[in-house]
Amino acid sequence: MPAEVRVAAYDWRALTAELDGFGCAILPKLLSPDECRAIAGLYSDESHFRSRVVMARHGFGKGEYRYFSYPLPDLIGDLRTAIFPHLSGLANAWNERMGIGQRYPQDHASYLARCHEAGQVRPTPLLLQYGPGDYNCLHQDLYGDLVFPIQVAILLSEPSEDFTGGEFVLTEQRPRMQSRAEVVSLRRGDAVAFAVNNRPVQGTRGTYRVNMRHGVSRVRTGTRHTVGIIFHDAP
Repeated sequence: MPAEVRVAAYDWRALTAELDGFGCAILPKLLSPDECRAIAGLYSDESHFRSRVVMARHGFGKGEYRYFSYPLPDLIGDLRTAIFPHLSGLANAWNERMGIGQRYPQDHASYLARCHEAGQVRPTPLLLQYGPGDYNCLHQDLYGDLVFPIQVAILLSEPSEDFTGGEFVLTEQRPRMQSRAEVVSLRRGDAVAFAVNNRPVQGTRGTYRVNMRHGVSRVRTGTRHTVGIIFHDAP
């Protein structure tokens, strides 16, 4: 099924309400098991990637990931293009509520053109690989001055079969309050859309910003693959 068709089939009103209320929302069964295996199988083929990062060398955690090069694999590029218009309206609403002047176009090609004009020309979609004992520290995928405030991660491996542990975790740091954590349960092929850095929350005295971070808990056994779709490019 074409990416545009499968993406349009979701109830985006409900998904954006979930994103707005909690900072994340699940898109179940975005990819088929065969598609998941095919994308995970790209990891060993260096021709698809521009760089490899070993997390322990940078204090990011344990495990590794590779950034795709342009042109992206068709399915990943098509999903990036198809999902963006469904998120741009919420992204604009968030910026307006937080007093941020930046606004986003309806189509991803126009937004990428802005990134490239600003010198952010390197693709940011990535493929992550974790083994036993690996984890990803809480972080934000910012890269440059231009940041689209929502991103997507797709789990390519089946929990309890391919790996154990390795839960996707979000934390929300609230002003003058204790942080809130959310563990997102995914199956193979499920995607989660989530806030990259800040999102607005309505309080009793008006709107305030919360600071979001995401990571992956320790993988206990097996191998876990994830593909990340980030909508802004890097310098």
